[in-house]
Amino acid sequence: MLGRGGRWLQQAWGAASGPPQPAPRGAQLSFDGAVFRLKSGWELVRGLLVFRLCALPGLVHRAPTLLSVSRRLLGRRLWGSLLRASFYGQFVAGQTPPEVGVTVQRLRALGLRPLLAVPIEEDVGQDKEGEGWYEGNRGAVLGCVGLSAQGGPQPMMQLKVTALMSAWLCRTVSLQLEEPGRRSELSTDRLAAVMGGEEANFSGLSPAENRHLQASLLRLDGVTQRAVEAGVRVLVDAEYTYVNPALTLVTLALMGRWNRTQPWVWNTYQCYLQDCLARLGADAALAERRGFCFGVKLVRGAYLEQERRLARERGYPDPLHPTWEATNHSYERCLDLLLELVARDGQRCQLIVASHNEASVSHTVRRMEELGIAKDGGAVCFGQLLGMCDHVSLALGQAGYAIYKSIPYGAVEDVLPYLVRRAQENQSVLQGTRKERDLLRQELWRRLQRRP
Repeated sequence: MLGRGGRWLQQAWGAASGPPQPAPRGAQLSFDGAVFRLKSGWELVRGLLVFRLCALPGLVHRAPTLLSVSRRLLGRRLWGSLLRASFYGQFVAGQTPPEVGVTVQRLRALGLRPLLAVPIEEDVGQDKEGEGWYEGNRGAVLGCVGLSAQGGPQPMMQLKVTALMSAWLCRTVSLQLEEPGRRSELSTDRLAAVMGGEEANFSGLSPAENRHLQASLLRLDGVTQRAVEAGVRVLVDAEYTYVNPALTLVTLALMGRWNRTQPWVWNTYQCYLQDCLARLGADAALAERRGFCFGVKLVRGAYLEQERRLARERGYPDPLHPTWEATNHSYERCLDLLLELVARDGQRCQLIVASHNEASVSHTVRRMEELGIAKDGGAVCFGQLLGMCDHVSLALGQAGYAIYKSIPYGAVEDVLPYLVRRAQENQSVLQGTRKERDLLRQELWRRLQRRP
């Protein structure tokens, strides 16, 4: 992709495995909260309240029960109004396209870009009967394509494969990929051929599974085609390790079909997994051999407690790095590898640094300056959740970097279960918002004292 014989990958891998070089001071950003002067007084108060509540593990753990009881006691209208003024208002763009549009315009005025997400997903055991549910989701995802296309320069959207394809089938395919004899049959080329109209007839799947796989691949390919036509890049989310091999297989097949001239489809890599760097390097090498562009969303990972519990219960080795420090080291090595690839050809390899970690953001900024990667050229951008880490997001946006805020949208009743799951999965992140709470409190106190 970026050279002959894989030399570009070997060189980048070597750079990624070494210690980071010292960076010029001019590349540093300040995350001291001065950008909170851009927030309204109500946004400061709401942020303080929501972060304080979200940092209470007992409250987050009991959130489904508390929400259900409070709705019965308060009634649907009052319950919805209170949530809109608090949790929903903090983390969600709105319910209707006009409401989402208002949020997007407000973000763009602050130098931020939208990364819209339809809050639909499925886990193993939640599978729906027939294709109706998945077809309904297809309509919602296509609506997200249309909204994203109106979101400003270089629009992006998030996509969960399990909104359009059974999680159980993803699990089945993932298990078969562990069998050497099945791996050659379940290849990216075969899946791409099914997306192109060939019949799915995989020997390891039942007739019903083959039919659902074919319908799912056609849905995913149709959504991608619509996104490419609208100029929207599609960031495919990673999920649990027991479905991720299938998700990556599907995503690489989509890349092979649509990423010929630029990366329209991006895959997500979770750096808390011990094999992340090896898989990232292997997929980058595959893209180079097959001649398609490579887009990456780089995250640490959100399912830490669940993955460790599953490993204990099922008796297999823990797939995660043993410590936070080891995960950070993994993230930095993957990040350095990708930045080297981007520096060689930012048209064919692109990256979103999806992290709330200040050290990772600062490291990226330093390396971008050293490697001559443009701030807003589209090859490297940053991503954070709406309503969180705003002292970093706003600082990046005001400095001219491309920074996206991940934005779910939809009705209160539809989005809240999604928010609760994300809160339960990201407890460590929510408990680590102390600095942001302190900065919000400082800015609020400054205004109360009427200091300049």
